[in-house]
Amino acid sequence: MKKTTLRKAVGPVSLAWVMLLAACGDSDPQKMLASARQYLDANDHPAAIIQLKNALQEAPDLGEARLLLGKALLLNGDAAGAETELQKARELGHPPETVTPLLVRSRLAQGQFQQVTNEFANTDLADPAAQAELKTLVAIAWRQQGNSAAFEAGLQAALKAKTDHAPALIEQARFKAAQRDFDGALAVLDGVLARRPKDEEALKLKGDVLLYGQADPAQALAAYRAAVQARPDFQDAQAGVVRVLMGQGDLDQAAKAWDALAQFAPGRPQTLYLQTQLAFQKKDFKAAQASAQQLLKLTPDSPTALEMAGAAAFQLNAMAQAEAMLLRAVQAAPQLKIARRVLVLTYLRTGQVDKALSALPSDLATNDSDPALLAVAGQAYMVKGEAERAEQLFSRASRLAPKDAAMRTSLAVSQLMAGKTELAMDALQDIAATDAGVMADMALINAHLRKRDIDKALIAIAALEKKRATDPMPVHLRGRALLMRNDQAGARAAFERAQSIDPEYFAATAALAALDVVDGKPQEAQKRFEAAVQRNPKNAPALMALAELKLGAGGSKDEVADLIRKAVDAAPTDKAPRLMLAEHYLRQHDAKNALSTAQAAVAARPDAPELLDALGRAQTANGEHNQALSSFNKMVGLLPGSPLPYVRMATAHSANQDSPAAMQSLRRALEIQPDLLSAQRGLADLAVKANQPSEALAVSRTVQKQRPKDAVGFVLEGDIHAAGKNWGLAADAYRAGLKVAAGPELVIKLHAALSMGGKAGDAERLAADWLKNKPKDPAVPLYLGDRAIAARQWTDAQRHYERVIERQPKNALALNNLAWVAGRLGRTDAVALAERANEAAPNQPAFMDTLAVLLSEKGEHARALALQKKVLEAQPQAPVFKLNLARMQIKAGDKAAARTLLNELAALGETFSGQAEVKELQQDL
Repeated sequence: MKKTTLRKAVGPVSLAWVMLLAACGDSDPQKMLASARQYLDANDHPAAIIQLKNALQEAPDLGEARLLLGKALLLNGDAAGAETELQKARELGHPPETVTPLLVRSRLAQGQFQQVTNEFANTDLADPAAQAELKTLVAIAWRQQGNSAAFEAGLQAALKAKTDHAPALIEQARFKAAQRDFDGALAVLDGVLARRPKDEEALKLKGDVLLYGQADPAQALAAYRAAVQARPDFQDAQAGVVRVLMGQGDLDQAAKAWDALAQFAPGRPQTLYLQTQLAFQKKDFKAAQASAQQLLKLTPDSPTALEMAGAAAFQLNAMAQAEAMLLRAVQAAPQLKIARRVLVLTYLRTGQVDKALSALPSDLATNDSDPALLAVAGQAYMVKGEAERAEQLFSRASRLAPKDAAMRTSLAVSQLMAGKTELAMDALQDIAATDAGVMADMALINAHLRKRDIDKALIAIAALEKKRATDPMPVHLRGRALLMRNDQAGARAAFERAQSIDPEYFAATAALAALDVVDGKPQEAQKRFEAAVQRNPKNAPALMALAELKLGAGGSKDEVADLIRKAVDAAPTDKAPRLMLAEHYLRQHDAKNALSTAQAAVAARPDAPELLDALGRAQTANGEHNQALSSFNKMVGLLPGSPLPYVRMATAHSANQDSPAAMQSLRRALEIQPDLLSAQRGLADLAVKANQPSEALAVSRTVQKQRPKDAVGFVLEGDIHAAGKNWGLAADAYRAGLKVAAGPELVIKLHAALSMGGKAGDAERLAADWLKNKPKDPAVPLYLGDRAIAARQWTDAQRHYERVIERQPKNALALNNLAWVAGRLGRTDAVALAERANEAAPNQPAFMDTLAVLLSEKGEHARALALQKKVLEAQPQAPVFKLNLARMQIKAGDKAAARTLLNELAALGETFSGQAEVKELQQDL
């Protein structure tokens, strides 16, 4: 039995290995060297390596053995080991014509492109063939560094040395293909193949050009197969065969071709990648996930490996895994189309609509390279409720890919330029993860909703619900449609059903919370978000929504900030909570915390222009104008086609008292978007301040031409005249604007211009006519009330504010101002009115100040002081609020505390206009 086992064990040993074992007994280095040459000729690189190492043990200074070992190691994939041996061969004096090209190849394989050009760009070899090879390799190093001119010069030098040097010609063809000269590339390759019909590199590149450049998969397949026939272990050509067959839908033949590749390269990244793609096309998502996980083990940081694994997780409804992997993929390689697309779909499937929108690329408005992404973006805006924006995106997607937007792919020219089929440059086939087939349904629903044809929209939604029975999104769309019909009960039922399909579908939770707020039940809305956070403490959208509710309900600055910080901790790579925290501090005028928050945000997400914008504004708020300009300049790189960075630069320049630079920045913004109103207004304001009214007026006339049906140009013209106190011309401009588009802003401005121009009667008639014709408008009565307060005409002010409150009982500004007037008139309901204002708009320092003053006047000192101290906590540097607190302290008998505050105010000098009252109060003390 033992003898039989021994025979079976010996039987499979190859003849080559028997010869090798026999040769190991011979210690003659020259014989071992000769044996190694035979193995190299037979492409048996491992056997050659063993023989060469044995020879070098006997004769370490054998230069040819070092050379051949370097060559064998290079062919076996060990570029670093090859470099070491080839460097030794060179030091031993081996002829440069043989060692130098191999040494350069080893360095190229390790990505040492700059080292190659630094050391070998000016090296010349005596042998023409070696010279041609060296110059070709150096040209490749230049290409990898992005130096096209040096690359072309290198190729010319190679072809000068040897006019028919195939590698140089192949690189020349590759360059032509990268320039989209596909016919020229094919002509060069055909010339190479006429002389060398079995040149596998030329055949493989010809396949690439035919497939990606000329969309001829049949001829590409023939070229790839010819390359494989010329060299059966040529993995890139084998992979090309697999890709073409998958693209043609011939999955059985593709599987056979993949099996052939796997024989030569089992477990290699490219092999696993194609295996994953093949599983996707077969809709075997579990198999796709398994091979994608194997791929991730080999290349854990590979963006494309993360893309495939994330897409598989999405198809298997493992949304948390999908989100994590796809987000990493997009952050590492923003150009990955499928990763970004499926990430947006993942957010939509989980109801995180705001995250879906933030995951869209910043150049979405101008980039038409991916129609399928435009379709997905249309879905996101549709779920958000922005039907017009959604329709624009659907229309662009359909126009770009009328047959099938979800399956269209684009040529990655950089693939050809790179000279190899790297995973990161692979032209991905559009897999099922892109939700093919839903775009048409969504576009149809959106079109009906835009026309407000709710019945037809609901029919289309029902069809989508059948297609996607386990997806909460169609049911959520039903809720949105019913809201447009003002059927709140039906909408609530739909949102609740969407939530029952998936309790973590956040869009439904947010919609139900919004209905709670509309119903006057903000506590119920808060409970919903708190429950979502309790189920998942890292639910960043719920934490952010809870923060917004707390802010609206009068929560303190720190309480709101704490909730947003928890959202940042829950999603550290998500830009939305970081931006929200920075914006929160900016709104609270907390420049120091805004700056530190924005700095941390940009450090975490340097690719997010929104965060750079927040950082620049925070730096401006802190007086760091040069740093702000640096941040806004970085924004230009991220948003090259946007005027926003230049508008922000203008703000920083203005804060730094550099009006000419600010004007120049605004002009740059207008070069990009000539009708950008914010830039036009800013430019006009700066021209007025620079005493250049003619330039300012020229801007206003441009606006009028660009917006002939809008009064904004006339408002701008009137404001320019008003700044120069040319009241008659200002009034003329405002009247012209009223003829184009009547609105309260123009009425208010015209009333002010007439009053300042000595035409009080005309102003009164204007106001009376407007109030008669527009009885529901709150803006003009509010303005008239404010004017009456300024004139101490308390009864008139009372009449105007009551007019507003009659129509808008929760108008906080009107309630606050009426409370103040009521206090001056001695009305007993003054405090009650102020309390109503604070209920309507809680945590507003100005409204709290009014209530505190009225309480103090009423003798409720303890309550007044406590409230006014909260006012100063919110705005500690506001001198008016300090003065009011000092008055309250005097009335409450706390003269020592009042004296301290009055001394602080006196120290402000002329920067505080209330110094006369400060001095009077100090004297009374």
